[in-house]
Amino acid sequence: MRTSMLKSIVRRSSTAGASYVSRRGFASGSAPERKVAVLGAAGGIGQPLSLLMKLNPLVSSLSLYDIAGTPGVAADVSHINTRSEVVGFAGEEQLGKALEGADIVIIPAGVPRKPGMTRDDLFNINAGIVKSLCTAIAKYCPNALVNMISNPVNSTVPIAAEVFKKAGTYDAKKLFGVTMLDVVRAKTFYAGKAKVNVAEVNLPVVGGHAGITILPLFSQATPKANLSNEEIVALTKRTQDGGTEVVEAKAGKGSATLSMAYAGAIFADACLKGLNGVPDVVECAFVQSNVTELPFFASKVRLGKNGVEEVLGLGPLNDYEKQGLEALKPELLSSIEKGIKLAKEN
Repeated sequence: MRTSMLKSIVRRSSTAGASYVSRRGFASGSAPERKVAVLGAAGGIGQPLSLLMKLNPLVSSLSLYDIAGTPGVAADVSHINTRSEVVGFAGEEQLGKALEGADIVIIPAGVPRKPGMTRDDLFNINAGIVKSLCTAIAKYCPNALVNMISNPVNSTVPIAAEVFKKAGTYDAKKLFGVTMLDVVRAKTFYAGKAKVNVAEVNLPVVGGHAGITILPLFSQATPKANLSNEEIVALTKRTQDGGTEVVEAKAGKGSATLSMAYAGAIFADACLKGLNGVPDVVECAFVQSNVTELPFFASKVRLGKNGVEEVLGLGPLNDYEKQGLEALKPELLSSIEKGIKLAKEN
């Protein structure tokens, strides 16, 4: 009973979620062998993310790494009766084994946000973690797609790029900042206000992945709804402050771990589908970009066998969105430059 109920729930996820488990284009028996490594798998995001990746029929090998605690997480997750084989790795000496042969590496490693913590506080701790992990990726699986979840994404993605450049392995098509949670939130909040089925909502979120750098393009949302300017402003602010909303609601006992794990799993699934040749897989992500004058920017990207097949443009913006775009650029540029500077100095 429980198994059938879970399968039913998983199948009825939102549009992105539905494609996540719908096995679109593949039955699990015919899907290619794909190894996914989760770095930071014993953490608040890592554990539910590992669970969700174990449910994905496109994954044949699931490698779970953290500095400690991963053998227990791996043992627990490995009992789930789905396709992938699960192995846990703990400690820096096992990082190489965790990464060897990976097609996708997902990085939720690092400390979460706590009340009163700024993105700068996060940066000072997580930058070093990301740098060391990316150094290992360059050595052990240089051709893997890298899905960066560790915050602040606006800085950690540029750090990763610099590490890969120094190692001679950088491929802009294979490095992603995961901004999917901004999309997930924007869809949820829009559907609630517009009184439409959330599973049918489609809307892009562009810019970056922190505060005002998050720019949901509600003017492009479908199904269309006649929302007032005040409602759009409120929805935009709520999307931008979504992380803070959860941190405050958890009252010092955590951040947006569950919804982030879901968003990370949805994006990883899109990457797997792209690798496997499923056509027209389009999601938003923070990537090297020429869409604006900034070197990295989140927008819709078409995913394929090499990672990013095409970075798509912003489409038509209304005046409010144009103002938001100009307002976010200085802060986003500052965060990008901060990451590049740290990577080059150390």
